[in-house]
Parts: sequence; structure tokens; C-alpha cells
Amino acid sequence: MTKIEQEATERHVLMLTVDNEAGILAKIAGLFTARGYNIDSLTVSEITGDHQVSRITIVTHGPPAVIDQIRAQLERLIPVHKVVDLTEQGPYVERELALIKVVGKGEARVEALRLAEVFRARPVDTTTESFVFELTGTPEKIDSFVALMGDLGLVETARTGVVGMIRGKSST
Repeated sequence: MTKIEQEATERHVLMLTVDNEAGILAKIAGLFTARGYNIDSLTVSEITGDHQVSRITIVTHGPPAVIDQIRAQLERLIPVHKVVDLTEQGPYVERELALIKVVGKGEARVEALRLAEVFRARPVDTTTESFVFELTGTPEKIDSFVALMGDLGLVETARTGVVGMIRGKSST
């Protein structure tokens, strides 16, 4: 094991501002793939009215040296305007959206609804045998809800991936 592999890995949330052009996401994913880095979460959306600029949020893990290398390589890509490591910027808010389908009858159905209320999950589709819950929160909150639903008839989960923003009046 190399010295870098022996270092403790850290979770980092990277926010990129990029030109909204064909192939940029492939370039970024290729950068990670070529170097053997993993992407835990990836979200992309246009952020300007003229559709010219997008924001990409990437969650990844690695030792500090690897994270620094990832940032440096991302900053060198031509259509990338800015790379911000939200994890190092100070307090930030991160959220994820999930849709969770649970199938059940009787007591399991009642318990699923009770737990959904505790987690502030909102039923967005209901049949006599199933629910689809909408839940927003931290990835850990969603993981906990999904784990609890596993015993109550969980059949499907869809997650958006993490988005984040620095707290307070400053912008990234």
C-alpha cells in the first residue's frame, strides 16, 4: 500500500461552474475514471437564464493529496470556470432528494406511514398496496429512512445526488 493509500480518506463536496456545452460532463467523468478516482454523487443543472452556464456538484472520497490533485486537474479543464471545495470553505448546506417506493399491507403499511411522518417524508403516490415517498435531507438521513423501510416492504429507491451551497451571505 502506498503512502497516499495509507492516509485517511475524507469525503469532499466539490462545486464546479462550467460552460454548458456538449461533452463537458464526459471530460470530467473521464478525468476521474482515468485516474481511478470514484464519484459518489454527481448532479448537474443549468444555472443561468441563457442556458450558458451549469453547476456540477461532485461528492468524492480520498486522502487530502488526492483531493488536491483532483481540484487542480479539474481547474485545468478549459470549460471549467471555477472549482470550489465546499468541505473546505466552512459551513455549508447539502441536500439530496429521494423517491422511495414501499409495498405493504396492514401493520407494515401503518408503520411505513408513521416512520415517514417522523422523517418528514411526503407521500407523492398512494395505492391500496404501495406508497412512493418523497424525502429531502442529508444523505445520512435518506440512508436511515431507506434502511428502516427495508423491513417494511422497500422495493425501489431513486436518488438525485447531493447539491450544496455555502451558508451565509457569501456565494461560491
